[in-house]
Amino acid sequence: MTGTHRESLPGWVKEASLGIFIHWGPYAVPAWAEPEHVAGEPEPEGGWFKHCSYAEWYANTIRIEGSPAAAHHAEVHGSAPYEDFLDQWKAEAYDPAAWARLFRALGADYVVPVTKHHDGVTLWDAPGSDGFNTVDRGPKRDLLGPLAEAVRAEGMRFGVYYSGGLDWSITDYPPIVEGEDIWRFRPNDAAYAAYATAHVRDLIDRYAPSVLWNDIEWPEAGKEDGSLVDLIAHYRDAVPDGIVNDRWGADVWDYRTSEYSMGADHETGSGWEHNRGLGSSFGYNRVEDESFTLSPRELAKHYADVVSRGGRLLLNVGPDAAGRIPDVQVRTLEGAAAWMTGVKPYTTDRRFPGDAEVTVSAEADNWYRTWASGDKLVVIADRPEAVRVTAPGYETVAIALPEQER
Repeated sequence: MTGTHRESLPGWVKEASLGIFIHWGPYAVPAWAEPEHVAGEPEPEGGWFKHCSYAEWYANTIRIEGSPAAAHHAEVHGSAPYEDFLDQWKAEAYDPAAWARLFRALGADYVVPVTKHHDGVTLWDAPGSDGFNTVDRGPKRDLLGPLAEAVRAEGMRFGVYYSGGLDWSITDYPPIVEGEDIWRFRPNDAAYAAYATAHVRDLIDRYAPSVLWNDIEWPEAGKEDGSLVDLIAHYRDAVPDGIVNDRWGADVWDYRTSEYSMGADHETGSGWEHNRGLGSSFGYNRVEDESFTLSPRELAKHYADVVSRGGRLLLNVGPDAAGRIPDVQVRTLEGAAAWMTGVKPYTTDRRFPGDAEVTVSAEADNWYRTWASGDKLVVIADRPEAVRVTAPGYETVAIALPEQER
């Protein structure tokens, strides 16, 4: 396959440091997963998938014999078909303009909603998705168009996530129980490749997304027949300054991604993107309280770490079935907003100083990160007044992390 990736990222991407991911689907109705197990960290007994902390994987987890999710599903929902949640999902409180204002207040540069996750439900009337989308059922409307308009009205870029690699609505494979199952139990035939290609082409033509974010590879038939290369070329023509992530299983990407503790080897150089939820799930998990959710201080620290190493943070929110962003998530976003917007002006043109005379040091208990921005040397620390800086030619900007919540 011929490579189609960019030699260099567009200017807006180089200046961006914060994106908002949105996982919203029928899984917001049951809204349940075990929150204790962070992806990429040591697996619990029985394996990650049996104890999956991703609520958006509910349709898979409830099919694993002996999983706590299956027991929960039987007790609370009577083992009803997952598809029933699509009809129960009403999105009656959905206010995309309010979402966009919240994200902009945090200093977000771009917003990437899920348009189809692994359950196969599309959040718009995608070609060939009759009877399994949010226009025909559940919310009974296109959920993407109003969000794209609201996001752009607030001066942010709009992107799209699409699960090209998995679609449980059109396959009858066993549940994914171990990592290798992802690659064994994914549709790779020409019919599915054409179906997914039509979806993504429609997303491009309708919404002109600045970010094209695929997940779990792309069907092999679409790689082999050249349709993936044609699709990416179509995207390049339609959105000349758009960018493509690295999860296609083909050389079409512009930047690398990492997720929670996974893919850390991708966090090198500049222009990479780290994505994670405010808790241990992407989709809304009603079990996640403040103890499982990043505090404003923890969010600030995580953001500073990613920025200092040349990356962007794609931070996820998971709305509930009504369309409300849960209070526990809003608390963190609003609590960090003033700090984040105060730091944002110093994240443009970020780099490590090249001058050998620049040194920054602090005691072990004084966490800090630093980067250069123009003629400024930015120091983020627990106690910036106790950080020792030698930086000829730079003006030092010292910013303290938000205070620890009591």
